Amino acid sequence: MNSNTTKQLPAEWAEQQFVQLTWPHAGTDWAYMLDEVNECFVNIAREIIKREDLLIVCTDSDEVEQLLGDADLSRITFAEMPTNDTWARDHGGITVIEDGNPVIYDFTFNGWGMKYAANYDNLITRKLYTAGIFGDSAHRNCFNFILEGGSIESDGEGTILTTAECLLSANRNNLSEDDIEVKLKEYFGLKQVLWLNHGYLVGDDTDSHVDTLARLCDKSTIAYVKCDDENDEHFDELKKMKKELRQFRTSNGGYFRLIPLPMADAVYEAGERLPATYANFLIINGAVLMPTYNSPKDEIAMQQLQKAFPDREIVGINCLALIKQHGSLHCVTMQYPK
Repeated sequence: MNSNTTKQLPAEWAEQQFVQLTWPHAGTDWAYMLDEVNECFVNIAREIIKREDLLIVCTDSDEVEQLLGDADLSRITFAEMPTNDTWARDHGGITVIEDGNPVIYDFTFNGWGMKYAANYDNLITRKLYTAGIFGDSAHRNCFNFILEGGSIESDGEGTILTTAECLLSANRNNLSEDDIEVKLKEYFGLKQVLWLNHGYLVGDDTDSHVDTLARLCDKSTIAYVKCDDENDEHFDELKKMKKELRQFRTSNGGYFRLIPLPMADAVYEAGERLPATYANFLIINGAVLMPTYNSPKDEIAMQQLQKAFPDREIVGINCLALIKQHGSLHCVTMQYPK
């Protein structure tokens, strides 16, 4: 790759072409609750196609069409292929603008450090590219480097926010922080990497993806999860995370405006606490889709998020189904910029 190439990792709030969903099916861990999760996916799909195009990766497009009922299918592209699971944020392609042209970066996906099978999901981006889904002008770069989209947040101006817990995990790349930072700067043309060393959610099996904890909302605003209950096991770690966020500087050298999101009420299944979080929202054209959990805190979180996105509609989508498999709304989507 030419070292003089200018690269930009667009922010999520940049104008988008389409969003990818990878649909659940009976051969996934969703089998026991397929109707429930299908309803959630239909709700997400319907909100996206009100505003932009949608790519649905699935094993049976007829089945998904039936689920979507009277939705406007003209905005949807279906791509049929085998899949292990549904977490498009982590197996989806990451778009980088190189010298003004879109390049789809296809990083290796190994099931969050070999916790789950990913043999099919790791091939999805390659198959989509080969099928021409990303258009004639897009190129594909394949890296022997493990990176999930949920582990990085970009401001579009050379800064990314990430967590040491995830990127330094031995079962991913097993590299030092310095080595990882060098690679990230090279891949994405970055000026700085902001490393969070604190913050986690019980029940999260991604090793603390940043998109469950703290999110860039514009180049100088971060929405983050704040825990006010001293008896909650997250209290100390999230307090330390806030301290770190306060020290960070924007690409322009200023401090970030921090907007706290409430710690979601604890949700349990079979005695196990699930990783409910309001930080796992998706920014799309003209709106922000925010996960809700049938809790009074849903409304508070939506009001807080509206402060971060005054010009966008905040749309709540019930994601109790998604957290039963330890993820939420942002985790099942991947946006592709215009």
